[in-house]
Amino acid sequence: MRKSYGDPIAEDLRFVVKSVVGEENFIDMYPNRSNNFCCGGGGGFLQSGYKEQRLAYGKIKDDQVKATGADYCIAACHNCHAQIHELSEHYEGHYGVVHLWTLIALSLGILGPNEREYLRDDLKEVNVFHPETAM
Repeated sequence: MRKSYGDPIAEDLRFVVKSVVGEENFIDMYPNRSNNFCCGGGGGFLQSGYKEQRLAYGKIKDDQVKATGADYCIAACHNCHAQIHELSEHYEGHYGVVHLWTLIALSLGILGPNEREYLRDDLKEVNVFHPETAM
């Protein structure tokens, strides 16, 4: 999607992310938009069995994320999330990786307590929704 639809889609996603986390909390990667680097997990590579090669390729993304100094990296797709999470652990990046949908649900106050696996302590209790008490 990054290359096929280009910057207009990137701008739409940036609007969503900034709306959810607050413009002051948004840290951009460089390069960005349609010039951003692939994480190395897409196109079936995550499931290919070539783990060492995948991690070596992904070092570019890991270095890019680390350079931001951000506490979290937001991933819009499952493959990116899984790959970047593994990169953070493998290269000791110490940054969290969170799905975009998790942050959207968190901001709306509808993220269930069982959907917070990838949130750190700073966000685990934000807007906790308990369906059993919602009536």
